[in-house]
Amino acid sequence: MPLDSRVVLQILPGLRSYFDQPVHVKVSGLSPDQTVELRSKLIDDKGITFQASAIFCSDKNGEIDLDTCPSMGGSYSGTQAMGLFVFMRPVVPHHKIIKRDASTSLCVDIDLISNGQVLAQKKLERCFMADGVLKVPVENEGIRGTLFLPPGPGPFPGILDMYALGAGLHELRASLLANKGFAVMALAYYGYKDLPKATTKLDLEYFEKAVTLLHTHPKVKGPGIGILSISKSGDLAFAISAFLPGVAAIVSINGCNANTQFSLHYKDMVIPPTKMDLKNVTVTADGLLDVRDVVLDPMMEENQASVIPIERANGHFMFVASEDDRNWNSVLFSEQAAQRLRDHGKENFEVVRYPKAGHFLDVPYMPHCPSSFHPAVGRVVVMGGEPKAHAEAQVDLWKRVQEFFRKHLNSDHSSFKAML
Repeated sequence: MPLDSRVVLQILPGLRSYFDQPVHVKVSGLSPDQTVELRSKLIDDKGITFQASAIFCSDKNGEIDLDTCPSMGGSYSGTQAMGLFVFMRPVVPHHKIIKRDASTSLCVDIDLISNGQVLAQKKLERCFMADGVLKVPVENEGIRGTLFLPPGPGPFPGILDMYALGAGLHELRASLLANKGFAVMALAYYGYKDLPKATTKLDLEYFEKAVTLLHTHPKVKGPGIGILSISKSGDLAFAISAFLPGVAAIVSINGCNANTQFSLHYKDMVIPPTKMDLKNVTVTADGLLDVRDVVLDPMMEENQASVIPIERANGHFMFVASEDDRNWNSVLFSEQAAQRLRDHGKENFEVVRYPKAGHFLDVPYMPHCPSSFHPAVGRVVVMGGEPKAHAEAQVDLWKRVQEFFRKHLNSDHSSFKAML
């Protein structure tokens, strides 16, 4: 059916925006008190469709403004300016949005519908790389990743970005941070190209090469780099900072303070993975696995050899923990990491906790992922989190991460000594 030319659907500031930027959705030209539905849809790089909907009633002027107008039903209720984005859910359950190539956009279709008729449509382009940002494949010395460089001569604060286990190469955060003036290397360390798809160990030498490549790049500002990590890569970030020089700032999002999953090797040192107990798996009312307590307390005697000695690090830490993380006990791990530093007379850390947030704290406006396939478990597990609180946490954390790196990567401190 033809669109209604009297109805105007506006997406402000325009139809092209960056993924981490909010947009303003407005409708005009409706009848007063007219009930309509807004629907959003995108298709990710795996061909999975994500969608959301919300029902609204226009005001006396025939207008709807998502910044102030509450949804009366659909994917969410109440006033949520970015509800059509953050409340998207996959048509095929238990999927997280996959975007492999940050040089291309994700497109979001927004339809305005009344009584089965489409009154207006817009296609919104959600971008990752700003104009002038340079994307450089990294394949030096066996390292696999992508380096994103801001426009201009630099040098820029450098960040090594490592994502969760099984993600391969994850470019989203790195590209968006490059837009903010950081030189960021998204690093793959497992299951990407010619990297191992199955292993029982990881070598710290691999990460040492990546740190050196980033640290010595002519457009990267010294003397120290930052590390951004989440989930499994959190304990890797701790190990890098503890045993390798040149790391000034470490962000661990829902990471563990002890080595997990694989043994970690460096020279003649071997750090075993933490002990796990599969008897601690529970099943939710929906029939999904809850593995929160499978990784046993790192401070247990049998896990002591797995704990990362982060007191050796010279850098500053931000420990981020979601209080409804069902992947593992992030709150406990962050508390133990902070206490270990206190016990060694250090205050080079901050702890950030988010009530009702789940495991995958990502960039702003990334739809909440309440459950997904867990590569270490081989099954779908719950990830936790309440959608609204999770969305708010992502917006807040993104600002904190940038402020943290700007503060600790722009100092004049130049003493970073090798520790092993």
